[in-house]
Amino acid sequence: MDMIDRRRAGSGAAPLKVLLTTDWWEPAVNGVVASVMTLRRQLELLGCDVRVLTLSAGMRSTASGRVYRLGSISASMIYDHARVGTILQKRILSAILRWGPDVIHSHCEFTTHVWARRIARELDIPLVHTYHTIYEDYTHYYSPSRTMGRKAVAGFSRHVLERTDAVIAPTAKVASLLHSYHVHRPVHVIPTGLELDRFRPAMTPEEGAEAAALRMSLGIAPQQKVLLSVCRLAKEKNLERVIADVAAARREDAVLVLVGDGPHREQLEAQAARLGIGEHVRFVGTVDPRDVPRWYRAGDVFVSASLSETQGLTFIEALASGLPLLCYRDPSIAAVVLEGRTGHMVESSAEFIARLDQMLGDDAALEQMAARAAEHARATCGAEAFGTRVLDVYDDARRRRRIPDLRSRQLLGI
Repeated sequence: MDMIDRRRAGSGAAPLKVLLTTDWWEPAVNGVVASVMTLRRQLELLGCDVRVLTLSAGMRSTASGRVYRLGSISASMIYDHARVGTILQKRILSAILRWGPDVIHSHCEFTTHVWARRIARELDIPLVHTYHTIYEDYTHYYSPSRTMGRKAVAGFSRHVLERTDAVIAPTAKVASLLHSYHVHRPVHVIPTGLELDRFRPAMTPEEGAEAAALRMSLGIAPQQKVLLSVCRLAKEKNLERVIADVAAARREDAVLVLVGDGPHREQLEAQAARLGIGEHVRFVGTVDPRDVPRWYRAGDVFVSASLSETQGLTFIEALASGLPLLCYRDPSIAAVVLEGRTGHMVESSAEFIARLDQMLGDDAALEQMAARAAEHARATCGAEAFGTRVLDVYDDARRRRRIPDLRSRQLLGI
């Protein structure tokens, strides 16, 4: 019986201690936070003892419950809301070493990854890393040249990942990218699962009324359709194209609702006003993570032109919430968008407009597509397999670490 089976069987073996490290944590809303929170819950359901090392919102370091927060300073000059944590914090380090994790799983490449490497080295335990971000889509933040930026990203990624025991890629697209960077560590493709008890269509009259109230709070008439996007309002999300396409579609019966905030909000607001569709675009701003499922239920179609996704968690959340998808073609979401069944992927503005007209012009067909979207999510996007497969990676990394030790002992006759 392997490690996972013993844990599920409740054999009384000591639980596996897992330290998850991430520069992003709640109340921030992004794909990294959603993925790490889902993983923590699933690992705990599998019997693991899980703690999180992250950054605090200020200079003070804290240890509360199972979350360690490192004092940090703003790095918003580099990236909006980013922070850089302290490298030397003996109290937090001593507490983690006393607890003694069996494996470390890092989810960001900066401050907390430096800590992850140090702790893994001191305890001689495996370090697993999930590569969440396609940094070459963010070169506009730090490099005047995309070619130079890509070379810098490739070198940086190799430097980080070659010091790990294993790498997790959320999609085959990311795994292929890492291969092109000449990363030689074991790479496992494991999509982040979704907690389908949270992300689902409205199931009760109360939830339906709640969705209607959200629409009413934005001044959206009952007969209008909501084109929903949930993301950071940043350049790499390509929302200018969505706004331009919606403006060109000239649909008086549709309102574009953008849930999220970010450094590009003013430009997007100005663009909507310039194109004369200010009355048909709503900027909701940042919402509490607990409220995100409610906003999905208030939508009719999920729209996006982003090509920077590693796995498109918001696309999956929308799908599970019963929203058909209308987005630009991207390999990272190929398994999510079943053409004509759960939505459409397009390659041009003309095609976007044509598909939008088709979807909004037939309420019965749109309702059928919504039902198929939720059904597809239930069949393919659950969180349980996610936790189990990640636990398999931990088990494999620990086993491979033990093999050299056993060989050394045999050579020494011990």
